[in-house]
Amino acid sequence: MPSRSSLSTAASRTPGAGNSNRFFWQWWRKQSPNQQDRYATLGPLVSVLLFLAAIIAAFWYLRNEELEREQESVKRDTEVVQQQIRMRMIESQEQLLRLAREISIKAVNSEQFMSQASDFVRARPEVISVAWTQADETVKATHSAMNLYLPAPQGLNLDPYASLSSYDPLRGVQAPQSAFKLAKERNQPVYSQPYINGLAARVIQIQVPLIDSTGFIGTLSAEYSLEALMRYMVPREIVSRHAMSLVQVGGEVLTSTVSASTEGSAKPTFVHEVIVTPVGNGLILRGMGFRTSTNLVGNTLFWMVVALSALTVWTLVGTLRHMRRRAQIQKTLVQETNFRRAMENSMLTGMRTIDLEGRITYVNPAFCAMTGFAEDELIGFVPPYPYWPKDRLDEFNRMFQQELLGRSPTGGVEVVMQRRDISQFDARMYVSPLIDSQGNQTGWMTSVTNITEAKRVRDQLTAAHERFTTVLEGLDAAVSVVSVQRGELLFANRSYRLWFGANPGAHSELTGGEFDPADLADGDESVDNFGNLPTQELTAAGVDARDIYMESAQKWFDVRARYIQWTDGHLAQMLIATDITARRQGEEAAARQAEKAQFTSRLITMGEMASTVAHELNQPLAAISNYCSGMVSRIKSGSIGNEGLIEALEKTARQAQRAGQIIHRIRQFVKRSEPQRQPARARDIIEAVLDLAGFEMRRRRVTLNSTIAQRLPTLMVDPILIEQVLLNLLKNAAEAIDSAQMPQSRRHVDLRVQLRKTEDQGEVVEFVVTDAGPGMKAEMSSRLFEAFHSSKAEGLGIGLSLCRSIIESHQGRIGAENIYNGSTVMGCKFTFTLPVDSSGALDFPDSVTPPSNDLLADNP
Repeated sequence: MPSRSSLSTAASRTPGAGNSNRFFWQWWRKQSPNQQDRYATLGPLVSVLLFLAAIIAAFWYLRNEELEREQESVKRDTEVVQQQIRMRMIESQEQLLRLAREISIKAVNSEQFMSQASDFVRARPEVISVAWTQADETVKATHSAMNLYLPAPQGLNLDPYASLSSYDPLRGVQAPQSAFKLAKERNQPVYSQPYINGLAARVIQIQVPLIDSTGFIGTLSAEYSLEALMRYMVPREIVSRHAMSLVQVGGEVLTSTVSASTEGSAKPTFVHEVIVTPVGNGLILRGMGFRTSTNLVGNTLFWMVVALSALTVWTLVGTLRHMRRRAQIQKTLVQETNFRRAMENSMLTGMRTIDLEGRITYVNPAFCAMTGFAEDELIGFVPPYPYWPKDRLDEFNRMFQQELLGRSPTGGVEVVMQRRDISQFDARMYVSPLIDSQGNQTGWMTSVTNITEAKRVRDQLTAAHERFTTVLEGLDAAVSVVSVQRGELLFANRSYRLWFGANPGAHSELTGGEFDPADLADGDESVDNFGNLPTQELTAAGVDARDIYMESAQKWFDVRARYIQWTDGHLAQMLIATDITARRQGEEAAARQAEKAQFTSRLITMGEMASTVAHELNQPLAAISNYCSGMVSRIKSGSIGNEGLIEALEKTARQAQRAGQIIHRIRQFVKRSEPQRQPARARDIIEAVLDLAGFEMRRRRVTLNSTIAQRLPTLMVDPILIEQVLLNLLKNAAEAIDSAQMPQSRRHVDLRVQLRKTEDQGEVVEFVVTDAGPGMKAEMSSRLFEAFHSSKAEGLGIGLSLCRSIIESHQGRIGAENIYNGSTVMGCKFTFTLPVDSSGALDFPDSVTPPSNDLLADNP
């Protein structure tokens, strides 16, 4: 490596040194010695790299020139061969056109054709055969050069008058036929696709159309051997330089001037492709150049220069890396010293070092701040130390002797230390031996942590835990916590132990899950085994509340469970079970009272309709009596025959059936039964209500019009309760019209039932009862569905309240509103909906369903 003095001496001897040298030396003197050494090392490295780059650029330029010359040579030879083939094919095509014209004008017969074809084939070794084909694809005459020296293959028909279809045994296609058809269609020479003929030779064929005054009369075809075409059309000097091949567009090689094994083993360096004209049809001439020799001398010199340059660069890089390594080691040492010093100064843990005799050799700032003594006040001290409490010197002396003997507890020891201002604090001390780089113990390292605040917080947590436990023990609800991973009971309050004992099985029964510790012992604590959900997601989830009946305790419990993170960090499940047996008994009693109220409402309704029902029954009974009296009289007088008697008996039976149906409807309506949901057809419910409501409508001279949708789904409801709601609404509408003494034009009630889709309930069946009565007062609309509130003087006020309870128990909605014409009230509309059961089938109507029924018509 050149020294700085030698560089400065060489520069001073350089002739013509001017301002640039002066500025350079001024900059050089400003650099530090380390930087000057680095630049002195980088200079030779840069010069070697530049030299290597120049050598590589020169070799690269010469090689590119050589490659360009070779590429141009391949392109030139390929175009020469393509021109040779093109001229040969055009010359042969012109000869065939002249012969075709002579055939078309009848100037040549078959014998003359054979003579001219023989001359044509003899002068062109690449032509295998020439054929004269008629319009019906039969060969009239053919001359083949292969006939002279090749035997006919087995199964090959060489009859000159055989069909033109040349069979391709390898491809299974008839290539010339497509060229024959194209020549017939275009009326111009057409070359076929390359194919393999019956002699297993790759050939192409030209079809020249024969046209006379009558039109197309056939073709004149010539078959060219691709191998012979390459053999005779490619000059020898070109073959010696480059390889030529005929290929198809897909890349299949048809023939080549080199063997297939040679072409497949060596990859061409230069390739140039041109289309073979006038053939076309995807036939491409490919010229290929191969690098058969290498510049041994040039490559040897090049690699020697590269090797020497690489060796020089490696030597210089090694020197530079060695210098950098030394600088980095020095820098790392300084950084490590500064880092350790900064870490020690920023630590909250006090560090103290003593030698084997007990003399303090080092304290960090945290220890000084903890005790209140400065570093120079502690360094060199021997026991008793100034931070030992005066009243505990004997205790500290014993601990110090244990420390020197290496018998200090590994978990540390709690001590009380004294500050400079005589105040005391709680601390925990950890002692470990101090080992030097030779493996010898030189002293003891002690770490001191102030645990005064931690101890105070621990005492507060202990007190808080006791208060919390006291509160949980005083609860009337059972509280338990079970580990998800181990399945063990972590906590149970007094109520849980009183009801279930210390058994985690009751916890599992209340939550509906089972804990198997054998399956959960090796599980991932970050994943819940029951739902395969992350622990964090489970602990953030809400509380799961449900009612559970415990057979063993004969009690109902309101169970609320959720996942929590236990104190040890494991996933646990907390459960709070509240005894709700009294509440459930009250709810059951209320349900029984509601059932009784519904039954009472139905009895009240039928009581109000008693006179109408009696009137309805009198009509069929009177008709039966009249029919029987008439039959007795006519039988006595002998004026009735068997047909008349049968007719009268049938009418009597119909009236009896009608009376029985009325009684059956009433009994079904007032029959007391437990509420029970079942699949029910909406049409059956409506028809049952219309039969019962008809009595009230006729008594009050009100017309009931019903419009029922043609396709209604099956509902999952209690049909008796829904009939009660609908009947109550229809009866209220009739009473409102009758009590208001409305004129005949407004004495009508409309019932409309349809299928509708809502945003909150989805698909529902909507029942709409509309009357033309006086409507509701404004102050009544807000309290219409309240219990014991009625707009009628003699009403009990439980009808609409029961209606709302029944509809809401079926997850439906009920409401009422006035109908206005401007500001005039024209009536009232009650609407209730029932959600459609998704599994219900559509209720198709009967064949005849009238859109409305007038129930004021006379009885039959």
